[in-house]
Amino acid sequence: MSFKQALAEGRPQIGLWLALPSTESTEIVAAAGFDWLVVDGEHGPFDLAVVKSQLLAIAAYPGVEPVVRVPTGLGGYGEAELKRCLDLGARTVLVPMISSADEAREVVRHCRYPQPGVDGSRGVAGARAAAWGRDREYFSRANTDVCVLVQVETVEGLRSLDEIVAVGGVDGVFFGPSDLAASLGLLGRPEAPEVRQAIEDAIGNVRATGKAAGVLTRVPESAARYIDAGATFVAVGTDAGLLVEGSDRLREAF
Repeated sequence: MSFKQALAEGRPQIGLWLALPSTESTEIVAAAGFDWLVVDGEHGPFDLAVVKSQLLAIAAYPGVEPVVRVPTGLGGYGEAELKRCLDLGARTVLVPMISSADEAREVVRHCRYPQPGVDGSRGVAGARAAAWGRDREYFSRANTDVCVLVQVETVEGLRSLDEIVAVGGVDGVFFGPSDLAASLGLLGRPEAPEVRQAIEDAIGNVRATGKAAGVLTRVPESAARYIDAGATFVAVGTDAGLLVEGSDRLREAF
């Protein structure tokens, strides 16, 4: 079952964030059996060559979906970033800081090829995703296969949530606790009760439409609460966080 299909069916998918540009650490966490891994091109030190190496590392584990977070999905730069990541073979993209339905529609348009009845602007090339032009069927199925996840992480985005979720082609909405906390005047407090409650309420609103809702938290209790609230794709930590926590514990033990 594909990641996109699992989200459509409401099957919880547990993931992990990749902040380290290392194929070895990526292979280690991919082998753990997470359902999805985020290649963080927004805050992580990932150029396109590193994104490609991460995709190749994850490809050795067919049950793990690589989700590429681009720096932005808006404007000409955003369109170029989405196009190039999709051409590298990413099937699922995560786009940060979406605050309106118009912005969500722009992202969807950048991820779709123009076809009859489809408002798409993705450029066509025989790139890696199409097996360098050998996979002639890729172009006919790509619009269906690509999974578009948008991030709502501001008060303005929460106010526009109903309109964002209603945009055709948006497969899921991801809530970023850290940026949302900052937008709520609680910078550095992603686990504040006000932030958790806002996200739980938003998850319920998204799930009521039949679409998928996601979130990141390194706190197990919060992850359980978000899943109980209906979250379908939940990232429960980061590779860098695991290294920090593990090395701190080991040092303290000795």
